[in-house]
Amino acid sequence: MRTEEEIREQYEFLAEQLESEEMRHEGVREMFTYYKRAIGWVLEEEYI
Repeated sequence: MRTEEEIREQYEFLAEQLESEEMRHEGVREMFTYYKRAIGWVLEEEYI
């Protein structure tokens, strides 16, 4: 299982990617939104 730090790094990376100007295609933005949400849920359940 990944450490909390690894999960947080991945979450921050996805959040940055989602905000990027290159992420204009709605399907891609939607996919990253789902991943970002799922990683947030994992953080809440495992570490909070």
